[in-house]
Amino acid sequence: MTMTAAAPTFVVEGPPDPELLRIRDLIYQSAGIFHPDNKLRLLLDRCGRRMKELKVQTLHEYSDCLTIKPTRQAELVALLNEITIGETCFFRSQLQLDALRQIVIPKILEAKSNAPLRRLRIWSAGCSTGEEPYTLSMLLLEEAQNRLKNWTVEILATDLNERSLAHANNGIYGTYSTRNLTPHYRQKYFIPAGEQLQIQPSVRSNINFGRLNLSDDARMSHMKGLDIIFCCNVLIYFDLASKRRVIQHFHDNLLPHGYLFLGHSESLYGVSDSFQLVHLPGATAYIRGEHSPGGK
Repeated sequence: MTMTAAAPTFVVEGPPDPELLRIRDLIYQSAGIFHPDNKLRLLLDRCGRRMKELKVQTLHEYSDCLTIKPTRQAELVALLNEITIGETCFFRSQLQLDALRQIVIPKILEAKSNAPLRRLRIWSAGCSTGEEPYTLSMLLLEEAQNRLKNWTVEILATDLNERSLAHANNGIYGTYSTRNLTPHYRQKYFIPAGEQLQIQPSVRSNINFGRLNLSDDARMSHMKGLDIIFCCNVLIYFDLASKRRVIQHFHDNLLPHGYLFLGHSESLYGVSDSFQLVHLPGATAYIRGEHSPGGK
């Protein structure tokens, strides 16, 4: 007979467990992700997954794993991997991508027409499992013999979740992720891999994947010289103070002609007035303004 460790049990009625609040604060301090009281059940579930893996029975024991055990940093990364599971697909927001290709890219190329270096730098901040940066790479490859002829394109793709980045580096996707692909893109940029599809080497050649915590001010301050930043459906996990810090980094790291794209339901209203909203056909974006950061 094989014995398995019992799953930890929790009492969810009544006031929140102080140890759970302690874990919530640790996550906020380390990653800027805040779980309000109505999301504590979700946090408890994610902690429960790690506790079962570690064969830990109480939140107090698990809190020790995150704070005083020698493996505390590795365990924090493992918990963040559970918390920051993203769901995305290729060509998720077609109207936004159309605006990028038809309006934003031409405007940026015009602004850089006299630059000594013909280079375009794009950052996919919170790239999850890689569908967004790969989509951007395919779009730009379509322009390689037209607008972007003789231009170097660099795509920086970062995420907090190590498992998501491993998936992105692997570059193999199933039917859910690839459901929006047209026959053109499917045939030109993918290789069949059983019942899945694998990204062609040409698509990944200009993408640099790496782990980055958006709350890491030191590392964020080094993401300089960017033409475009995509940060879609990431800031929804941050509280107002954390959002303002991240947005100020975006402002500082974008070149004067740069563009910031957020998720279609996201807005900087009340978050920052350092950006100016611009309306594009079927989409919106932000450009750098002349004001200092702060709510408006």
